[in-house]
Amino acid sequence: QNIHQADGFDNYTIFSLWDTYRAEHPLLMLMFPKQAAHMAQSMLRHQQQSVHGLLPIWSHMANDNWCMSGYHAVSVLSDALVKGADINAEEALEAMTATSNVTYFDGIEHYIRLGYVPFDRNGTAASTTLEYAYDDWAIYSAAMKAGDSDIAEKYRKRAMNYRNVFDMSTGFARPKYSDGSFKKNFDPMQTSGEGFIEGNSWNFSFHVPHDVAGLIDIMGGDKKFVERIDSLFAMHLPPECYADNEDVTEDCLIGGYVHGNEPSHHIPYLYAWTSQPWKTQYWVREVMNRMYKNHIRGLSGNDDCGQMSAWYIFTAMGFYPVCPGTDQYVLGAPYMPYMKVSLPNGKSLEIKAPGVSDKNRYVKSVMLNGTPYDKLYLTHDDIMAGGVLEFQMASSPSKKRGLKASQKPYSLSNAM
Repeated sequence: QNIHQADGFDNYTIFSLWDTYRAEHPLLMLMFPKQAAHMAQSMLRHQQQSVHGLLPIWSHMANDNWCMSGYHAVSVLSDALVKGADINAEEALEAMTATSNVTYFDGIEHYIRLGYVPFDRNGTAASTTLEYAYDDWAIYSAAMKAGDSDIAEKYRKRAMNYRNVFDMSTGFARPKYSDGSFKKNFDPMQTSGEGFIEGNSWNFSFHVPHDVAGLIDIMGGDKKFVERIDSLFAMHLPPECYADNEDVTEDCLIGGYVHGNEPSHHIPYLYAWTSQPWKTQYWVREVMNRMYKNHIRGLSGNDDCGQMSAWYIFTAMGFYPVCPGTDQYVLGAPYMPYMKVSLPNGKSLEIKAPGVSDKNRYVKSVMLNGTPYDKLYLTHDDIMAGGVLEFQMASSPSKKRGLKASQKPYSLSNAM
């Protein structure tokens, strides 16, 4: 409630971070890096001016309304640092680590002590643990970028806390009590009262964007992981499972996959880590067709300050930032035959997919500036260098493309 003066940057507010860290802020970092850097500076000043020493949770007219869970400003700062934003790395790390250790905030004391947020202390304990683990990975990534090995190692260990809420017998995330026991009578379909915020275990169990390879192991290996995603898209989610959840409605569902709310947005891209990456190409087009319409209810859910729209823009281009804080964008397939992206450095990226359609939705091959490209991700530098990204499309999937370990996107387990 005090008056402050921004020095050397434009001050921004209205950060719906639980939503926007996923794609909206990465899109701004890609297309409007100057403004994105100013937003990062605004978050740092928020932390320095806060009586709690916390980065914004949901910055609302220069205050905080404490909406949702996690401390996702660390994701935005980490992504900005990794992608070369003009912000002070030491200052950012100080703000990030301070935020992650405010022990009275939303179960952090128990999370640090136990390695998870206990359900008897927090009604969204399981999803909050998963979110904290990713955020801690983001701090690890920023520390690696800054060359601070001590902070990096501390937060690498914390980033593995996601494992502590998985029931290894089922492969589902499940809330735990302080004594280490799992919640009894657990329903992974139910979105209310089961330890998850605005979602259920079927969707939130995939929320380990920083270590998909490790998640695949937890779920029983490649075959079972693919079957789990397949089942999510194919299943029927009974209305009673979301009757008390205003953010999950019938028109935002594809099977049990919830596109109208943000925690699921990366799931169609997770096939890239498996033996069947072509399924990403099938499902992203399904989501585009079913969840984005040209009428008054054109979005399948709340745009949430731009996240739903940012997902659309990235997916239309043919790639998506599954794990902000890496420099990688996971490849899907372009939605349109031609796009030209004007980049802030004066270069442009032409994205060509001649003949792409609902029928020809599968990627047969990719060329980057005339050279065959076999990885299932692009880097930030690849995009910023500009040029031509061309997809050869087909009506049937290429089932041998992108299967080598060297072609897969980042996972923490594989990087250790």
